[in-house]
Amino acid sequence: MSRTRSVAGSGQGIHRRSVLAATGAVALSAGVGYALRPSDSQAATAAETTEAVAASSRRAPAAPLAPYTKGTTLASVATPRGSGYRRLGDGPGWQRLVRSDLAAPQSGRAGRRTALAAFVQLTDLHIIDAQHPLRLEYLRSADVHAWRPHEALTVQGAIALVERINALRGAPVTGAPLHFAMTTGDNTDNNARSELEWFLKVMSGGRITPNSGDPRQYEGVQNSGLKQYWQPDAAVRDTDKQAGFPRLDGFLKAAIREVRSPGLNLPWYSTVGNHDSLPMGCYASHGDSYLTELAVGGKKLMDVSAAEAQRLQTLIKKARDPQGVRYEDFLKSHARAMRSVTPDESRAPFTPTEYLQAHLDPAYRGVGPAGHGYSSANLDAGTQYYSFRISDDVIGISLDTTDAGGHYEGSLGTAQLKWLDRTLRENKDSHAVIFSHHTSKTMTNTRPDPARPHERRHNGQEVLALLGGHRNVLAWVNGHIHKNVITPHSLSDGGSFWEISTASHVDYPQLARVIELTDNKDGTISLFTTLVESSAPHRTDFSDLSQTGLAALYRELSLNAPGASTTLGGDPEDRNTELVLKKG
Repeated sequence: MSRTRSVAGSGQGIHRRSVLAATGAVALSAGVGYALRPSDSQAATAAETTEAVAASSRRAPAAPLAPYTKGTTLASVATPRGSGYRRLGDGPGWQRLVRSDLAAPQSGRAGRRTALAAFVQLTDLHIIDAQHPLRLEYLRSADVHAWRPHEALTVQGAIALVERINALRGAPVTGAPLHFAMTTGDNTDNNARSELEWFLKVMSGGRITPNSGDPRQYEGVQNSGLKQYWQPDAAVRDTDKQAGFPRLDGFLKAAIREVRSPGLNLPWYSTVGNHDSLPMGCYASHGDSYLTELAVGGKKLMDVSAAEAQRLQTLIKKARDPQGVRYEDFLKSHARAMRSVTPDESRAPFTPTEYLQAHLDPAYRGVGPAGHGYSSANLDAGTQYYSFRISDDVIGISLDTTDAGGHYEGSLGTAQLKWLDRTLRENKDSHAVIFSHHTSKTMTNTRPDPARPHERRHNGQEVLALLGGHRNVLAWVNGHIHKNVITPHSLSDGGSFWEISTASHVDYPQLARVIELTDNKDGTISLFTTLVESSAPHRTDFSDLSQTGLAALYRELSLNAPGASTTLGGDPEDRNTELVLKKG
């Protein structure tokens, strides 16, 4: 079939697919974002491709399509003011840059182009249970950025991002309806069941109490009296207050108060990251009974010397303890220094199977699709990768790049790499967008998967080579590095595509990205990328500890986090762009 039809111009009954018709001028746009039938998911089987069925999506507007920039960084961006502890205010938006690295833009394309698809990428939400006994906050004695002063507010910040996406009434360039959202991994931070529940409620809607342990009060490093952590409710002159952080009476009580998420009002899909698969994002230690008991138990380590913290951090960064054996020894050696906290079974680590089961739980369906890309076939095969139909002419492919053998960098197993190649070949008449957590440069960890010890692992260069052999690949969309980076790839086999890496929502500037695919009707395709912030106001009010006020503080505190990188927003060519590509 042709890969040149627009979403807006398609009708019902396309390719024998059952599509939910929308009222208004753009019929199909209400029904795109539909997935392969769960029982036939090719993510886990070698079965022949089956026809897709529609999932509900946002209704198309009755009015003619027009660009929609309200609420995006094209209109305004949070801008730091002053020195020391910096406040945020409204600032000018970021302009859009045209990138011609892979193809020359043709004049008049704006009047010819048609929309193929439009979606939102969220990545690295890092929903944090800030009181979890296995958190590594004490590494701050050696690395000031190892703990962030805003970590108790990840739920409030993520809800504000959901609110922003819900308020977008169309894609920024084409005005086409947004078909779905994809979250590209590290949805949770510490592989804890509490975090997984909060993440799923943020995305699908519901009431959330971002608290574990004692239901009446916060128990963690921020009321420990230790000066290396911001003590917001106390008069103690901690190191962060010395740097200008405010005293906010009632902050911790507000941070653990119940909040409500409306849930996304369009279908959403989920891609797994290393923090979702591995305790602390780096240890292959699900079977370690000591660490599991410590996670749910009543003891928490909060303070170690800088020398001890440095040694542990080196073990993690250099991947010298992927199974967590030396980490367990480290904790045992500090047992007497641990402080008492309230035990909580909800802090237990979750396995990959439990991660899939949670996504398939009807309680977290929201507007769908069921499983958010995952299926019963994934459960049967023990896989966390799948494909889905984005629109008539575009497919999405979600990969599992986490290395189950431990460490935070990634790779692919041979079975998944072959499945990716087969899926692209079987859908050669459709454009393809690849989703993963890791970037091509961070897929360097090829240690064996304990469940498949004889299967070879493949690095990012091998994945690039495979994708370059398929001329239907338009983009590889990912996260992990917490930074906006857009990289052109032109491979020896003739294929070319854009790698789009997006900043996290836990580190400043806390962004998500809208991506639009358009056919320019001149032998080229344009991918438009537009960054969005959360709905929280740029200006903060230290007396406002409401859900919205805390979301605003979440952004401002992240700006001021000691040791935080100032380059994660990327360069202008990594932000709001038009990425031109030759049609395959």
